[in-house]
Amino acid sequence: MTIRDVAQAAGVHVSTVSRAFSASHLVKRETLDRVLAVAAELGYQPNETARALTTGRTRNLGLIVSDIANPFYPPLIKAAQSYARVRGYQVFVADTDEDVRTEEELIRTLARQVDGVVLVSPRLANDVIARLGGDLPFVLVNRQVPGLSAVLMDVAHGAALAVEHLAELGHGHLALVAGPRGSWTSAQMRRAAGRAAADRGIRFDVVGPNAPTEHGGITATAAVLRTGATGVIAYNDLVAIGLIEGLHDRDVRVPRDLSVVGVDDTVAGRLNRPRLTTVAMPTAPAGRTAVDLLIQTVETADTGPSTAQTTLATSLVVRDSTATADPSAR
Repeated sequence: MTIRDVAQAAGVHVSTVSRAFSASHLVKRETLDRVLAVAAELGYQPNETARALTTGRTRNLGLIVSDIANPFYPPLIKAAQSYARVRGYQVFVADTDEDVRTEEELIRTLARQVDGVVLVSPRLANDVIARLGGDLPFVLVNRQVPGLSAVLMDVAHGAALAVEHLAELGHGHLALVAGPRGSWTSAQMRRAAGRAAADRGIRFDVVGPNAPTEHGGITATAAVLRTGATGVIAYNDLVAIGLIEGLHDRDVRVPRDLSVVGVDDTVAGRLNRPRLTTVAMPTAPAGRTAVDLLIQTVETADTGPSTAQTTLATSLVVRDSTATADPSAR
């Protein structure tokens, strides 16, 4: 199957097919979608080796996450990979294990093998990310660094929704189980939840930083209980599940004694008992959007640097881990 076969079947010129795979930003969206659909139907695969020699591009992208074992990441990774394949790119996935030195090493290593990198929830300092991003096209997910494109999930809005939900249930004292140091998401949650609580005259405590894992939630349990809060917002679903486990071990019942809200809306939260009330994060759309922005950045690199920022909406999913506050609890 050749490029001429695709052009004939799609009813376009050969040069249009070539641009669809090498400079898609120059092709109208309707035409691009038709060409890609026809190419997929015919089983056409561009000669990537030959194209790399002429364009200097590998058609490979990097995707770096902080912990691939966290159920937040697989939907994002799968969506990113699927969208990249449609656009004629492959994705290399790497895991930093929440270590900033590993994160920087992986970026430097991948820079020699890919055309650009999607960096999800990085822990590196802004100045380090900006310096590394000056050498390679970057798109950040859940992090803002001046001069770099970003896809943000509106966790601040989600945190405010969680506070509003707990306030409506009569909780007058809330706690936030924060995430790790260097987490943009945790900082956004802390500011937004604190502001929402203050607006309602609700006492608000912060516990942490904590590891963004189930163990992090377990180890935070004693500190949460010391606050005296009746409603808790956790950094993510894993932390919330760990907290519920730690509370159970201390004979504190959820939600009768303490209401708990997670963040992410992962499968783990839906399977947990009690089923977790949580802030749903648009992980799959974030993966697709980040890859789309990165490909645009890669394919327009010759025209100069470009930056874009997209914010995706979050929502609150109410399940069984929150209930009306009991003034006599604990």
